[in-house]
Amino acid sequence: MFSEVKFPVPWGHVAAKAWGPPEGHPVLCLHGWLDNANTFDRLIPLLPRDCQYVAMDFSGHGLSSHRPAGSPYHFLDYVSDVRRVAAALRWRRFTLMGHSMGGSVAGMFAFIYPEMVDKLILLENLGFLLAPEDTEAWLKSKRLAIDRLLSLEAKQQAPKARSPEAALQRLLEANRHLTAEGGAILLQRGATETPTGLVYNRDMRVRTQSREYLTVEQCVKLLQKIKDRVLIILAQDGLLIPHKLESRNQFVKSLREAFEHTLKEDIQLVEVPGSHFVHLNEPEVVSGIISNFLTAQNTRARL
Repeated sequence: MFSEVKFPVPWGHVAAKAWGPPEGHPVLCLHGWLDNANTFDRLIPLLPRDCQYVAMDFSGHGLSSHRPAGSPYHFLDYVSDVRRVAAALRWRRFTLMGHSMGGSVAGMFAFIYPEMVDKLILLENLGFLLAPEDTEAWLKSKRLAIDRLLSLEAKQQAPKARSPEAALQRLLEANRHLTAEGGAILLQRGATETPTGLVYNRDMRVRTQSREYLTVEQCVKLLQKIKDRVLIILAQDGLLIPHKLESRNQFVKSLREAFEHTLKEDIQLVEVPGSHFVHLNEPEVVSGIISNFLTAQNTRARL
């Protein structure tokens, strides 16, 4: 069983779901881009019952409020969401678990507030958004974020209503790693029923977010600061396996190589069968690994 929670923020609220005893060890769970807190619905019931798990919806996602008109979504805004929720919960030190973009947010939070994070669990993410090696590509990404935001504001389009079947089909088409069951779980929190059909809850402006990039060298130095406390789980049919990456994702391959050479003894990196949404599609594949890491007193012990 879980309970719904809302945390007041200046522009509305941040919504979340909570499982477990309030006095349990705190674990804050962060979803991926365009997803919501339901991404952890099938995983959390399989994890240690003596922890308190809070899965939050980032601003503009799930049941959380959209940011005010005219406000873009910056990557650090999501990190601020985490800090606000931790303050509202009065958590001084806790575990962070993030999937995909949520892993990047968790990683950045851990580097900015290392004293607040006792363990870091990254699902299908290496903890960073890496900077394009080409300066022009970096500039283009910044320009594109601004232009897309202004274009959306100019169009002022009302969200499109779809039948439940069409809404699910659209979600599955955009996420080839999702099963129909997993997609339906995300849709329960990711859409609202209206007289004309289901409307996605997410703020269209989240597609225009400005990202916070780091170099491979910066990533390695930051990870060394929180070594012995990091678990990374990558799916063999996910998005971050080197031999399956396209040439444009060379930076991910470079970081992966840095993990295996510079940080091999400090970071626990585990590959499991499954896709990018393995934690939702087949949670039993990762639940044992995560449970052992959560309960281990000495996280240097190999899983």
